[in-house]
Amino acid sequence: MKKNVLSLALAIVFGTTAFANSDIKEEKKEVKASESTVTWKAYKVTGSHTGTVNLKSGALMFDDGKLTGGEFEVDMTSMVATDLEGEYKDKLEGHLKSDDFFGVENNPNSSLVFTNVKATGKNSYEVQGDLTIKGITKPVTFDVSVYGSKATATLKVDRAQYNVKYGSGSFFDDLGDKTIYDEFDLVVDLEF
Repeated sequence: MKKNVLSLALAIVFGTTAFANSDIKEEKKEVKASESTVTWKAYKVTGSHTGTVNLKSGALMFDDGKLTGGEFEVDMTSMVATDLEGEYKDKLEGHLKSDDFFGVENNPNSSLVFTNVKATGKNSYEVQGDLTIKGITKPVTFDVSVYGSKATATLKVDRAQYNVKYGSGSFFDDLGDKTIYDEFDLVVDLEF
């Protein structure tokens, strides 16, 4: 009986150790926010505008070198236009931060949490996630590529889903050439 108890105890100890060692492959890699970029491009009938917004924090999760998850927070108060200068730049940035658009005083951060990651190639993944803007969370799907300590993603965001109404044909009629399209692009370059 003592031999069976000892065998059981050893099996539990070594079995637990083996199980714990199998988890070592899972790794959380913090993103270097100051070395990463989030670039936006928004479109209107008469042209487009581009700019950046700062990543506040983020991490990617890997299991045995394969991407399995991620979570990010963006500082909406850092939003700038990079295609304008002077008075027009200041006006656009102020307007984007106002309640007409992203209301950054009440919503200073936006976030993205990966909910599902599927490998589509050696370094490529299709990611589903929950994107939160202005306190509203909606699902998004986009592609991510990972190479060494860098990752890139491009996604389209429909601002109408986040109650960003200004100049939107989804909310207002007869805007003509003052229409600002609902979809905008985000290009994300991450260093970790």
